[in-house]
Amino acid sequence: MAGRHRADTTRHADLPRPAIGTGEAVGRHRAGAIAATAATATVTATATVEQPEPAGQGGGLGTAVRRGLGLSLLNNALVRLGGVVAGIIIARLLVPEDYGVFAVALVVLNALLSINELGVSLAIVRWPRDPREIAPTVATLSICGSVMLYLLTFAAAPTVAAGLGAPQATTIIRVLAFSMILDGASAVPAALLTRQFQQGRRLVADLSGFAVSTGATIALALGGHGAWSLAIGYLLGNIATTVMVWVMAPDRPRPGWDGALVPELLGFGLPLAGSSLLVFGVLNAGNVLVGAELGALALGFYTLAFNLSSWPVSVFSLAVRRVALAAFARIADDRDALAEGVAKSVALLLAVTLPVCTMLALLAAPLIRVVYGGKWAPAAEVLMWLAVLGAARVMAELGYDLLVALARSRAVFAIQGIWLALLVPGVIVGARLDGVRGAAAAQALIACAVVLPSFVFAVHRAGVPARAALRHVGRPLLATAVLVVVVLGLGRVVDGDLTRLLVLGTAGGLACVAVLYPVVRLAR
Repeated sequence: MAGRHRADTTRHADLPRPAIGTGEAVGRHRAGAIAATAATATVTATATVEQPEPAGQGGGLGTAVRRGLGLSLLNNALVRLGGVVAGIIIARLLVPEDYGVFAVALVVLNALLSINELGVSLAIVRWPRDPREIAPTVATLSICGSVMLYLLTFAAAPTVAAGLGAPQATTIIRVLAFSMILDGASAVPAALLTRQFQQGRRLVADLSGFAVSTGATIALALGGHGAWSLAIGYLLGNIATTVMVWVMAPDRPRPGWDGALVPELLGFGLPLAGSSLLVFGVLNAGNVLVGAELGALALGFYTLAFNLSSWPVSVFSLAVRRVALAAFARIADDRDALAEGVAKSVALLLAVTLPVCTMLALLAAPLIRVVYGGKWAPAAEVLMWLAVLGAARVMAELGYDLLVALARSRAVFAIQGIWLALLVPGVIVGARLDGVRGAAAAQALIACAVVLPSFVFAVHRAGVPARAALRHVGRPLLATAVLVVVVLGLGRVVDGDLTRLLVLGTAGGLACVAVLYPVVRLAR
């Protein structure tokens, strides 16, 4: 999927989303944008790149990956958990329609961010020689592409907003789209941080942006500014993050131009941008179609539920994806080591995300009513289905990373294309039959019944046998089954939303942890 497999390598993939319950943008998923069409060339280069050793970090690739992953997990956990708290406060200050209007503008921005820098920033990460030789040209292409796209967006905003069922979002689209220019300006410094596994510095930059955006959004919401509090807070957070990325980057090259490099850079980047749009469609079909079919109010409920369901993706999967592609690519030639690494990755991700998503689905109603208030109650039925989708997304993204590392570009495009082709009619039919709940159910069913089996089959054909890749999943599945039995069993005798949330959540969590404890050995 927000696919677009850029592996959050370069840009503001995970800027704080103060308006949404988990701090994640509507449908936003910069966790992946490595173009599958460029996968063969990309992986070959990535496997041979002599990455500069991160400052102060000895021990080679293994040490760099472990430290980078640890800091990436810490970064996501702090920002997302902080976003949950901020989202609760903001949700009680605003109404669902405010969320819906902002969501429309954010969907537009997400689409633009898929293509604004022409896909060239990732070249900094995978360049086999000194990246400073291409950095000035990449900076020029990123900035110019972003500015030109912003001007087009400014002119087209009224038509786009009306087409998405929220004409009142026109001005917000124009203001929020300025984030494209910030993104283009910081593309090269952010890519240099990623190239050197400098996730500690990214942690500082992201937390700075989160603090600014959350503070501004809450202050404006208290002042009664509605959807504008979300938009202005988001933009101010982007500005803060951009400044900190520039300050923290190991190098800050000025824009320049080398015409001899342009064909190679665009040859790499434009397919990436095209792939980004495809994956954007997969992630955001629900947002776009719910808004167009059901209006801003329904989109507000969908937005809250979608972002709550995306919490496991944001915290765990996104953190892993920041380092997974480079790590898989380095061991792609050793299929035994790769199969073992994939098997452990699958088991560990399932051990964390499957119980969390299951708990979200089982306790959706009391969670929504207790935490966000009765006015958000309709989002509970949506969350039940989108929690299933969230678990499926985590595993699909791991499969995406692995296929890219193995240069299986055609398989990636085929799966993404099928996914999008099924989503559009599926969400429309679901929305017309059962409203916003039907739209969510359609997405969950398509992901589980079609997409996940397709990734398993593609990985198997790529040389990592399905039996080998899935050999450690038994205990996570057993733990989840125990969790379901405990929660449903106790649910018959426990009354009251708050009591159910505390008692069932605690009992189910403890039972699950008891079963999962041996998995700690895999983590070590």
